[in-house]
Amino acid sequence: MDYQALYENATHQMEADAAKCVETGKRVVMGYTSDLDVVLEWSGEAFSRIARDFLAEEPRYAAGDRIDSMEDFARIVLHFLAGGAGGEIDIASPEVCDYLEQHFETAYALGGTCAQGAAALGAVGFPVTAYVTDRSKAVCERMDRAGMRLYANGRVAPLAECASGELPVKHIILQYPKDYQLTVRGRTYTAPVSNRLILDFDTIHKLLPIEPGFLTWCEENARNIYALCVSGFNGILDPAILAKRLDELTRHYAAFRAQSPETPIYLEGAYYLNPEVKDLAFEALARSIDILGMNEEELVEHAARFGLETDKEDLASILKSLDCLLARYPAKGIVMHTKDYSMYYGAELPGVDFAKGLALGNLLSGTRARTGRYGTRKDCLETLKTLPLSEMGLKMAAALERADTFGRFVSLVPTRYMEHPKYTIGLGDTFTAGMLTAFIR
Repeated sequence: MDYQALYENATHQMEADAAKCVETGKRVVMGYTSDLDVVLEWSGEAFSRIARDFLAEEPRYAAGDRIDSMEDFARIVLHFLAGGAGGEIDIASPEVCDYLEQHFETAYALGGTCAQGAAALGAVGFPVTAYVTDRSKAVCERMDRAGMRLYANGRVAPLAECASGELPVKHIILQYPKDYQLTVRGRTYTAPVSNRLILDFDTIHKLLPIEPGFLTWCEENARNIYALCVSGFNGILDPAILAKRLDELTRHYAAFRAQSPETPIYLEGAYYLNPEVKDLAFEALARSIDILGMNEEELVEHAARFGLETDKEDLASILKSLDCLLARYPAKGIVMHTKDYSMYYGAELPGVDFAKGLALGNLLSGTRARTGRYGTRKDCLETLKTLPLSEMGLKMAAALERADTFGRFVSLVPTRYMEHPKYTIGLGDTFTAGMLTAFIR
């Protein structure tokens, strides 16, 4: 496949697709969570000091661990850094938050998959409707784009009319660079790739409140929605609270589907704070939605729970794990995004241009990695000129030609690769935004 031509055509198609949304009044709709990210500017000196002062044992992390002290912070963060992994961890100590904000330079950014995805689509000219949990002035200002609307207080309105006046919900983001090296307790640790950790000091998303009126609005307007993208379940810790939300939402998704069977429901995954919650969420939601979205680290975790080891550099291993997941979670398909390629695996859906969606997801994500912001169409064109196709992604594409796909439809597109990204925060959420354009038919 001529991937350069695919990218160029998809980029030029954005304007026509956005105009179609304006003309028809149909929208991509996204929910459910938002927050204000407190981005810690990386300081190797500050982190080295933390490791020297607080690392009391070998770095380690077990599913469900939370940060109650700076000793926990040092142990857990160094574990992720040494593996080049991203993740999300609960902070239970305000003193840890205070310490980090005092010892790192900070900046503020938009957080939450649907909030970031809506902002990314808005930046390239798409009108979007969203529902978000944090409607503080700080969040609304960072989401605001021409054509952007929120559902709040029983109606859809411009963001300026929806701001709540409340203080923002804060998530602390620590982004570490590739090749950072630290020697502590007689051992040297090196970050093999750039990645980020999300540290949540947050009570609202443990409950995931959703206005019932928004669910009713979605059902009543289902035929005017190109795709319904949902996320935010990963912050819930209590299985009983999740069970209540799932009961409410599975009934809602059934009612939505009854009104518009052709409108896809897209669940974008994330790092779950409680593995038990993750199991419950995927078991229930996979039967109610159409597309599961995840990155390769999430795929590896899911497959491991079913006794399947995944080699992230071997396409045959990846396809086997994807097939295993679809057998367990009977959605129509899975979209997986990585730094080197993105891929759809599942049923071929009529009228859905998966290659276009994957290319635009890669492009929006690559542009954010390159510029540090939600890119405009002009920024995206510049990315096409400056970032090459990933060599690993091209190897995966070549391997697909001879791979066993287990009878499933597969579309794979190499990313526009950047060895040292300027920004690693929200890249998956920005990818999801571009991917959703596949459903604008």
